[in-house]
Amino acid sequence: MKRKLIVLAAFMFAAIFYADAQTVNGIPIQEIDAEYVQIVGRGAFLNNKISVDIDFGQRNKAFKAKDTQIRDEKGKLAKFNSMVDALNFMSANGYEYVDSYVMLVPNQNANQFQQQQVQNVQYYLLRKKQE
Repeated sequence: MKRKLIVLAAFMFAAIFYADAQTVNGIPIQEIDAEYVQIVGRGAFLNNKISVDIDFGQRNKAFKAKDTQIRDEKGKLAKFNSMVDALNFMSANGYEYVDSYVMLVPNQNANQFQQQQVQNVQYYLLRKKQE
């Protein structure tokens, strides 16, 4: 019983640390100064994980592409199992679901051997939770 409690406590600590360590363009998720954000999920070829971009109205710096993907404390891109995984992550960071839609867009990563020339891109509008 004691061992289970220790494992559970370690898991909870890791989950809290994981949620706090995520950033977008160097800004911690919980410190984004915007009431609404849009998350955009795209799948990778031959990979079940998805990458998520966050648009919160951030400005592009001249001659520098904006980095809108979620990164961990080491700067590596965060990958999610699904958009529900990403929604749960954003909920843990103070956001709630508002609306969503899916668009078919050209697959920029498709090569000549791939059949799929378009991909589904999922857009979710979220709002900071009212306290």
